[in-house]
Amino acid sequence: MARPEPRELTVLKTDDVTPHMRRITLGGEGMASFPADQASAYIKLVFPTEGEGRPLMRTYTVRHHREFEIDVDFVVHDTAGPASQWALETQPGDRILVGGPGPRKLLNPDADWFLIAGDMTALPAISVNLALLPGDARGYAVIEVLDRSDIQALVKPDNVELVWVINPEPDPSGQVLLERITQLDWLAGQPAVWAATEFQSMRKLRAYFKQDRQVPKTHLYVSSYWKMGNSEDQHKVAKRQDADTAE
Repeated sequence: MARPEPRELTVLKTDDVTPHMRRITLGGEGMASFPADQASAYIKLVFPTEGEGRPLMRTYTVRHHREFEIDVDFVVHDTAGPASQWALETQPGDRILVGGPGPRKLLNPDADWFLIAGDMTALPAISVNLALLPGDARGYAVIEVLDRSDIQALVKPDNVELVWVINPEPDPSGQVLLERITQLDWLAGQPAVWAATEFQSMRKLRAYFKQDRQVPKTHLYVSSYWKMGNSEDQHKVAKRQDADTAE
């Protein structure tokens, strides 16, 4: 089946959620064909290039989905890429092509407890997963942010502990989240694990959950959202190669 053509959406509002996260609200007539209930689904933002070059596509998560509008959160750095630079400069009334949405990746709800982990790129999806947990859920959400000012108030069950990891510098070793997770008390019963982060961090976490903790595939989702020093296209290639060689 052919993929539907990207829809054109209009920037309705911009807002700084924290110093390193900017929220863009998109809507307009293009939302008429947007499926319902797509919070945490991924979309493709299409950025034109100069000349006749192929447009740039960047993958982002739907943070909130209301009737006829969505929120998309962007991590912004001192050195901005094309997507985050657009997020910093765009104004209400601007338009952008948006592909998708792709499928939502959610926690397996059939578990005794839950462990969610990720960096700021995964914070929108983490937020949705937390909000969807039942009120009696227990477990942890371990979230890496750039600065203490980037900590957000998140909707979650009372017995799910938020563990914020402050890390202002990129970590080529991929150890930061893993080291904090290994310090947690591993609870009794069957966990459901959801983690999304940088490529090297993803590989370390995947090995830990699969080999050390023997979390079954049915209860384990681990993905990389980006790769240090790589463009999105390069990251896609690395993900495919990794998937081919992973156990």
